[in-house]
Amino acid sequence: MKTKTTHLSCACGAFCLEVHGTPIISAECHCKSCSDAARRLETLPVPEAIRTIHGGTRYVLYRKDRISLLAGTENLREFRLGPNASTRRVLASCCNTPIFLEFKGGHWLSLYGNLWKRNDLPPLELRTMTQDAPDRASVPDDVPSSALATAGFYGRLLVAWIAMGFKVPEVAVKGAIDA
Repeated sequence: MKTKTTHLSCACGAFCLEVHGTPIISAECHCKSCSDAARRLETLPVPEAIRTIHGGTRYVLYRKDRISLLAGTENLREFRLGPNASTRRVLASCCNTPIFLEFKGGHWLSLYGNLWKRNDLPPLELRTMTQDAPDRASVPDDVPSSALATAGFYGRLLVAWIAMGFKVPEVAVKGAIDA
């Protein structure tokens, strides 16, 4: 059976990557960290809004060993909410397209949903951290939603990590961006 490969790029096309196989999960996060980061990053001239109409941030999570950075890596810049933040968001500085969120020590990357064309974006499977949504009542119930991260969410991450042999590949990014 042939593994599906999806080619993705920033808005201007200078940065390209490809993902292999199926994602770990396709989610929308409403946590304070993602909301604060999106709000700050949206002060830059970003190609499109980062947050959904419900205030969440769409991510498609892939194992790091299933992501290939193909071109334009010299344009990648990291953004952190503070100097001691354990997460970083990475943008393509050529056009300020958000590329991924990375947790320190994580074996996966949370790729921003805006990398996909609207009709190609993997279907939303869950919403997480809805307790932090600006208007929790407006968050739809079309997929499972939880006030906190769910056991199923962490279970999928654990299964992916086991499949990777507990490896945590590094993703090199040179330089930072302020917002």
